[in-house]
Amino acid sequence: MELAVAQSTKHKLRVLFVDDDASISALMESELPRMGHAATVCRSPGEACDAIKKNTFDAAIVDLRMPGGSGWDVIEQLREHSPNTDYVISTGHGSMDDAIRAVRMGAYDFLPKPVSLFEISAVLQRIGAKKALEHKNVALECRLKQVEGRSDLIGDSPSMSRVKTLIDKLAPTDSAVLILGETGTGKEMVARRVHEQSDRADAAFVAVNCGAIPENLVESEFFGHRKGAFTGADTARTGLFEVANGGTLFLDELGELDKSMQVKLLRFLESGEIRRVGENEPFIVDVRIVCATNRDLQEMVDEGTFREDLVFRVNTFEIHLPPLRERREDIPQLAQHLIARHLKRASVPNSILAPETVEILMAQQWSGNVRQLANVLEHAAILSDGVSIKPEDLPQHIVRRTTVPKLDTAANAVTFGDAPRTLRDMEDEMIVHVMKKHDGDKPAAAKELGIALKTLYNRLSQLEERREAS
Repeated sequence: MELAVAQSTKHKLRVLFVDDDASISALMESELPRMGHAATVCRSPGEACDAIKKNTFDAAIVDLRMPGGSGWDVIEQLREHSPNTDYVISTGHGSMDDAIRAVRMGAYDFLPKPVSLFEISAVLQRIGAKKALEHKNVALECRLKQVEGRSDLIGDSPSMSRVKTLIDKLAPTDSAVLILGETGTGKEMVARRVHEQSDRADAAFVAVNCGAIPENLVESEFFGHRKGAFTGADTARTGLFEVANGGTLFLDELGELDKSMQVKLLRFLESGEIRRVGENEPFIVDVRIVCATNRDLQEMVDEGTFREDLVFRVNTFEIHLPPLRERREDIPQLAQHLIARHLKRASVPNSILAPETVEILMAQQWSGNVRQLANVLEHAAILSDGVSIKPEDLPQHIVRRTTVPKLDTAANAVTFGDAPRTLRDMEDEMIVHVMKKHDGDKPAAAKELGIALKTLYNRLSQLEERREAS
C-alpha cells in the first residue's frame, strides 16, 4: 500500500477493513481513526463474518484473495446482515470477471492494489457524502409528512408571549428541553418551533409518542436492531435516534417510558452513544432531545416510577404551556388560524366567525385545549354555508354547555343546593325564565333582558359552573 497524506472527513463512518496482510491491517487500525472513522480491522474472512454478525457497518473495504476463504464470502454476509453497507473491493489479483461480478453484486468501488491512503480516504469521503445525502432525504421526508399538521404558536396573551420569548432564547442552544402542559395544549408545536429556530432546522425533526409503542418494541424503535436480533427481526431496522441524527428527537409522553428505557435514555444523554439491539459496539449520534409530558414527573419520582437523575437531565429548560382556558383572549385569533388551516388557505376573513360564535367559543372550558377547539371548528366549517360560521354550526354538546341549567319546573326556579337565595339568584331565575320563553334563542333573550349578547353568554356560563359545583 502506497503511503500518502490521509485526508480527514466530516462524515464519520463505521468501517470494516478486511485484509490478511498484517502490515496493512496494522496501518489501517491507526489510520482509519485518524481519518475520523470508527474502524474494525479483521485479518481473515471468518473473523470478518463474525464481526458482521455482531455489528452493522456503514462501509467495508474487503480484499478478495485471503487464506481460509474469499472476500466474496464476506460480501455475502454483508448483503445478508448489513444490507445498507457500501463495500469496496480491494485486490492485487483482480480480473475482469471479478470486476463484473463486483458490479453485479452492487460494490461501491473496485480498487486494484497497491492502494494509497489518499485513495482510501477519498473513497470513504464519497461514501460519507452519499450517506449524508441519504440521511438528508430521510429528514426531508419526515418534514414533508409533518407539513399538513403544522401550526405556528398562535396567540399574544401574556402567557404565550412568555413561551415565545423563552423559545427564542433557548432554541439556538443544544440544551435539553422539557415541555409541560395538559393534553392538547400544543406541546409538539412548541418542540417543532424549538427545532425550526435552531441550527438543526435543515435536519430531521422526529416525533415519537412514548406511550404508543409496545413495551417490548421500544428499544428497537429507539435504537434500531440488526437482522435476527430477536424473533420476528427479519430485516435490519434503523432506529429513531439514527433517523434524527443531526436533528431533533421529540419524545412526547415521556412519563410513559418504563424504568429500563429511562436508564438507556439517561446513558445516551450522558455519552451520546446508542447501540442497536443485537449489536455489541455502540456508536455516537448527534441528536438534540426535546421531551414533553402532561404528568407530574416529581410526583412520579416520589412514587419510584421515574428516575430523578433523568429528570435533571431532560429539563435544562422547562417550558410550561398554559391551558386554553387560561388564555381565552387568544381564542378568536386561534380559531381564525385553525379554520384557515382546515380550509387549506393562508388566512380567512375575520367575518367568517359570527360574533355570537366567538362568544360561545370563549365561554367554553376546553378540557381538551387547542386539539378540542380544532375538532370543533372542523365540524363547524363543514356544516357552515362557507360564508360565516354560526352557533348552529357548532356541535350540539358545545352549544348546550353555554345554555341554561335545568329549571326546577315546580318552583320555576334555579336551584343550587341549600344556598340562600340572593339577588344574583333571582337574576339567574329571570335569565332562565326568558331563555325558556324564547326556546333558547339567545339574541332574542338578550334583547328582552336589555343586556348585551356577550353578557348573556357570560352569565349562562357562570350559571352552568355554579350548577356543576353544587
